[in-house]
Amino acid sequence: MAFWASHESEAKRNYRFKVTLVAFGANSTVWWAKTATLPSFDVSEVEHNHMDNKYYFPGRVSWSTVSMTLVDPISPDATGLLTDMLVKSGYNIPSTEAKAANKETISKKKAAGLGAVKIEILDAEGDVVEAWELKNPFIQAATFGSLDYSSDDLKEVELTLRYDWATCTTTGTERFKAQ
Repeated sequence: MAFWASHESEAKRNYRFKVTLVAFGANSTVWWAKTATLPSFDVSEVEHNHMDNKYYFPGRVSWSTVSMTLVDPISPDATGLLTDMLVKSGYNIPSTEAKAANKETISKKKAAGLGAVKIEILDAEGDVVEAWELKNPFIQAATFGSLDYSSDDLKEVELTLRYDWATCTTTGTERFKAQ
């Protein structure tokens, strides 16, 4: 029986979600997240020719980036938090002042210090029915929007995250669990 024919079934809704970025501190739920793409993957294929036939085998799994649109509140300051994360990842801000040679650069260890990134889908009561966690995430790109005197829109930040893999938990069952 289809889910809409039963009053006990409910479909997941696109507007019932929350994003958690542990690097943002004690209050790590990003209430100002406006949109988020869920993790996705591709499986490459390997072609094998044998006589007059072609056979295909699954290859490597490649996880796609996750994009988010965040409204930029004054407090907490999303722009400030993201630029601080860039510096903490090892980026050296260029300076005209003479400094001792700083050989520190961005590294995966520091960049993945972003901590856990979770995207949770909620039901009508606010309970988590699907949870995605990005493993070893780091900021791949951040766009801080544009300004326009003729617009009343809220300032937004576009964020792209790269990660190694993701886990998915749905109603008590973990998917993509390490073996």
